[in-house]
Amino acid sequence: MNNLIINNNLNQVAKVMMLASAAFLTACSDVPKSEQVNEADVSINGSNIAQNIDIWPKLNMPVKKDAKLEQKIKDILSTMTLEQKVAQMIQPEIRDITVEDMRKYGFGSYLNGGGAFPNNDKHATPSDWIKLAEDLYQASVDDSIDGSSIPTIWGTDAVHGHNNVIGATLFPHNIGLGAANNPELIEKIAAVTATEVMVTGIDWVFAPTVAVVRDDRWGRAYEGYSEDPEIVREYSASIVKGLQGHADKDFLGDSRVISTIKHFLGDGGTEEGDDQGNNIATEQELFDIHGQGYVGGLTAGAQSVMASFNSWHGEKNHGNKYLLTTVLKEKMGFDGFVVGDWNGHGQIPGCTNENCSQTVNAGLDIFMVPTDAWKPLYENTIAQVISGEIPQARIDDAVSRILRVKLRAGIFDKPSPANRAVSGKVELIGAAPHREVARQAVRESLVLLKNKDNILPLNPKATILVAGDGADNIGKQSGGWSVTWQGTGNANSDFPGATSIYAGFEQVVSAAGGNIELAVDGEFSTKPDVAIVVFGEEPYAEGTGDIANLDYQRGNKKDLALLKKLKAQGIPVISVFISGRPMWVNAELNASNAFVAAWLPGSEGSGVSEVLFTKADGTINYDFKGKLSFSWPKSALQAVLNRFDTTYDPLLPYGFGLEYRDENVLADDLNEIVAKDNNISRELVLFEQVAKTPWKMSISSGGESELVTSSIVEMPAIKLKTMDKSVQEDARTITFTGNGKGEVGLKSNFVEDLRSYAENSATITFSLRKDKEQSTTAKVMLEMHCEKDCLGTVDISRKIADMPVNEWQELSVDLNCFIESGANMARINKVFVLSSNDEITLSFADIKLRPKSAEQASISC
Repeated sequence: MNNLIINNNLNQVAKVMMLASAAFLTACSDVPKSEQVNEADVSINGSNIAQNIDIWPKLNMPVKKDAKLEQKIKDILSTMTLEQKVAQMIQPEIRDITVEDMRKYGFGSYLNGGGAFPNNDKHATPSDWIKLAEDLYQASVDDSIDGSSIPTIWGTDAVHGHNNVIGATLFPHNIGLGAANNPELIEKIAAVTATEVMVTGIDWVFAPTVAVVRDDRWGRAYEGYSEDPEIVREYSASIVKGLQGHADKDFLGDSRVISTIKHFLGDGGTEEGDDQGNNIATEQELFDIHGQGYVGGLTAGAQSVMASFNSWHGEKNHGNKYLLTTVLKEKMGFDGFVVGDWNGHGQIPGCTNENCSQTVNAGLDIFMVPTDAWKPLYENTIAQVISGEIPQARIDDAVSRILRVKLRAGIFDKPSPANRAVSGKVELIGAAPHREVARQAVRESLVLLKNKDNILPLNPKATILVAGDGADNIGKQSGGWSVTWQGTGNANSDFPGATSIYAGFEQVVSAAGGNIELAVDGEFSTKPDVAIVVFGEEPYAEGTGDIANLDYQRGNKKDLALLKKLKAQGIPVISVFISGRPMWVNAELNASNAFVAAWLPGSEGSGVSEVLFTKADGTINYDFKGKLSFSWPKSALQAVLNRFDTTYDPLLPYGFGLEYRDENVLADDLNEIVAKDNNISRELVLFEQVAKTPWKMSISSGGESELVTSSIVEMPAIKLKTMDKSVQEDARTITFTGNGKGEVGLKSNFVEDLRSYAENSATITFSLRKDKEQSTTAKVMLEMHCEKDCLGTVDISRKIADMPVNEWQELSVDLNCFIESGANMARINKVFVLSSNDEITLSFADIKLRPKSAEQASISC
């Protein structure tokens, strides 16, 4: 078996795959055969971006309009005031509304964002979730103030299980499920998720994500099942059926929830994998690649679609009437509702979070509007309808769609959340049968990339060392969207009932009479027969997870050092790699006797042991089943690497995955030279929403420092908190108190070589806002620190004094200013530090190194 054979085989089936796509669409379509998609139409080589509605099929929706239900919608609509109608279109977040707000306004829906919990308590019990659901429901049907008794619905991001609730079953993230390639299992996973969600009284899930990931630098790559639309299309249908039930069987029954296909459209295809960026695919490619998940999910009966943050050829999708209305609603025939993403409407040019008629007119039916922006948005939308800026017919259409879905889901007829069929059955949260489904998913998601001398499977009677910081770390193995939004700040105790990867190993080895030792740093008391090292990416979610290239631990190869240390002692090494995307790990592959891509397995780490170890009698327990649904890169710069590309040259191709009987493919001589990106004109992002790896944000006061791990941190001389500039929590507000010297900065555990930027006339640029008038004598310094106490300092006090209050400005400082004042650009360990001894409040965002910009710097030297 070799790469050439694999690539040839895949190329031979390419045409068959495309024809299969056309056949699937034919089966789903109710248009005449002459208008159906043919082989030529499904080519991904389209070049004309002019709108062509004929590209899109009219779908045969399984849930048909019912005359009695439609009359009921008209009857309800005829009794509603404009205020009541607009309230149906407003979706606030639980942190920003009270039960009394719900009673007064009667919102059509509400949500909990990632990291939002009842009573702001991360450890809220299922009973706490149910109580909040019941209280808000009862307030919504109380017509004493707003005159409306239309029940509200609660939406939640249950993207790999009911992941916001302590103790819930967490399944592998989508990238691992794609490797499993088992649609029947996916439906079971979705059904389990729906049940656990319904236990807490919630009606609606923001899943599935059907992004087809075309650039692996994207921080949401793990939310995609594949780089190819084939699996995505099939899985979308399975997830929708599992969440909602089949259209002809248990549709939106007592243990089912409303599903949401997201994000419409093309979020996985943005340039350079930029989250919320621009997709420049042709319209044919938009359908062939990014539209297939909607074909699958809509023809399974999905009732909700979420608009995407990204743009298509520069136009924000939240305001794209052609995509939301002409394509989705009119041509494809979707009659459910379109919900926005987190203040996505506010990103449309001319809009703010509080005011956006454009998105309603484009076809958005529900504003997702967290923070206190919901109230002015509600009031402004009413005013825009009265003025005629938003047609009354568009409001009536949006509300009709919302009512249609609520009626289909039985929301008007079901008991209240606390009294529904499975509500309060807390024994179903993390139930043993649910965890068994998750373990199966873990087993089938693992992909064996290397197995030299058939070292796997391991005999559990051996002496085993388990090392690496991912071995006994349930938060790390679960990744983002696990209790908290980014998946950070969690301990194993935050996952009751879950099993770490090490715990699974320990159970198997101990039961067989073997010996096992856990040592994260690889230091052992008894020399082992073999070492299993579990390592990989730290948890992240959208925005935070975007990276510049695929080089794993770029500039900080501590995990590689651990592998080499063990190998140098004559110990065979089994690597279990945790990641949300394929990464360039040639050196780590060379240092491993076997290498397993474990992706992000979730709460059931014991599923890994069930594959890696034999039974006690030496027979195979479970073989590897996982196959790559993302091509594995040969170079750190191969972020865009997708099957059927004309220049397709992976290390391991789409569909690759060894089984125990297979011959090993990878030797120990893979190229370890890091490919250099000579495009030094590209900006180096240091902070965008969060500090970018390897940088970490810290504050200091009185010589003591503290890493920033929460939204608000405070020391005597400084207070730092998150704030919204353009998108959610993308900026930070600093309050220097005047009680000594305070600092906020971006630091790295290791020195970074920034000479190439200084040599290319770079500036450090950032957005800054002076939040209130302050003393003109207040001093603020911008610093760069380097090892051995070297330091470069630039006084930016005058620039700040001249700034107007509450107005964002971009400042840029020539890097040579720091060099002239003592910084060594080859050894930087703090790249951006703001410090002051005075009382002053500032906000900052978007910090980057910008090459070839020194001549235009705001501050030169």
